[in-house]
Amino acid sequence: MAKKSSHNMADVQRRQWLKYAGASAAAGALALGAGPARAAAATVKAAGNSSDVLDVVIIGAGLAGLTAARDLRLGGCESFLVLEARNRVGGRTLNYEVGGGYISEVGGQWIGPGQTAVADLARQLEVGTFPSYYEGKTVILGGQGRVETDLHGTFGTDEAIGAKLSAMSRDVPSGAPWTSPKASELDKLSMGDWLGKQKIGPEDRIGWNGSSLLSGGAMPAKMGLLHFLSMINSADCDFSQLDSIKHSAQETRFIGGSQILSTKMARDLGDKVRMSCPVRKISGWGGEVVTLHTDLGDVRARKVIMCIHPALCNQVQFDPPLPETRAALQRAWPGHSPARKTAMVYRRPFWRDKGLNGHIFQIGGPIIWAYDNSPPDGAIGIINAFVMNAELPSDYEAAKQIQAQLYAQAWGEEALHPVSYHDRDWGRDDPWTITCVSAIPPGFWTAHGEALRAPCGNLIWSGTETADIWAGYMDGAVRSGHQGALQALNALRSV
Repeated sequence: MAKKSSHNMADVQRRQWLKYAGASAAAGALALGAGPARAAAATVKAAGNSSDVLDVVIIGAGLAGLTAARDLRLGGCESFLVLEARNRVGGRTLNYEVGGGYISEVGGQWIGPGQTAVADLARQLEVGTFPSYYEGKTVILGGQGRVETDLHGTFGTDEAIGAKLSAMSRDVPSGAPWTSPKASELDKLSMGDWLGKQKIGPEDRIGWNGSSLLSGGAMPAKMGLLHFLSMINSADCDFSQLDSIKHSAQETRFIGGSQILSTKMARDLGDKVRMSCPVRKISGWGGEVVTLHTDLGDVRARKVIMCIHPALCNQVQFDPPLPETRAALQRAWPGHSPARKTAMVYRRPFWRDKGLNGHIFQIGGPIIWAYDNSPPDGAIGIINAFVMNAELPSDYEAAKQIQAQLYAQAWGEEALHPVSYHDRDWGRDDPWTITCVSAIPPGFWTAHGEALRAPCGNLIWSGTETADIWAGYMDGAVRSGHQGALQALNALRSV
């Protein structure tokens, strides 16, 4: 009988370990004991070194990809890499340094009730949290008019209409809205169609327009009703938990900014994260080994976790082509909602002295929502704003002056004297973030939903859009990372 080569013996050891690690992960025990984990990791690393084939490659170093990598390592796997197209980690989370050790988030930033996955991650990484500031009155601007109102930590949408939506959402599973018994009926309508039947006044439309833009990235006329209901279903079938600040998805911020979660994970992963390494082509995804063609050379792996936005997948060439159902989903996925977010920095949050909370809603102007984004100690004042690109010049100084004038209209002349200003237009500044939230239109889920998570050969689809709950949020990204790692480990058990 021929003697087994050392390479084959290493491969046998790797397979035996993966069966053990995958079974442990399936039982909810990704974090193995320290001793066995180190020994197993050494075996896998040795096997990886004996060839150029990794067990797993993760595409994308946002919350989803880094969570998946962290889980692989906690499970003892060291035969993996994370490939990131940008020169930084964090994906759609990004901190802006305003000076003095303070930051302002220019991407995703909040968590709230029910978002336990990202909250658990923060605790594990020893990242603290603090409440969003909303005490006092909100200012509503319209033309030269100005109104102060206490919204009590809400966005001012009609509670009765919200209650109707909450009741309807019980029939729409958040992770699979297309399986709803009412899917065909609901997916024919936009949010605008449905709101039009509720006999709401023009003043109420303002709140609903803001809600749809902030939560879903599109005006009600372009937002699918089925999709919006699935978002509410994520929030425990309670619209107010989705569309408010108090006891809602915008309730809590991270000390040090949301990007700190990714920077801490990446620091711990070290050279497992490869920056400025966009994947241009993926070959052989249906065979035993997948080849990823990147700007820094080719990488080969047995499994690939795709932690990038579905629409961004259209920029990757797949050989052979993906199944038509998956390709159609990617082609149809909306990629036209790149947010623009600004930060105006003041020496102190002077609006609080006037009983105002720093929040502004504007009728017929560039500001969708401005809000107090000051640090926990209130030592400086920061106003962040989601703005309409079509209503605000792209020129930096012109945009700054327009917003300062609007803030002065709301809070007085002190607003005319910021110490700094930052303007982040994601569509212009980041080619790898073609959309921040997914404005899913009517008809999308019933046509394409089944292809959302279905694996294609050795490709595992991850990223916040694939999450069972809180899809589109940071929490959804973390959940999808956990799921992607678990799928990879279980799949490798049979290799």
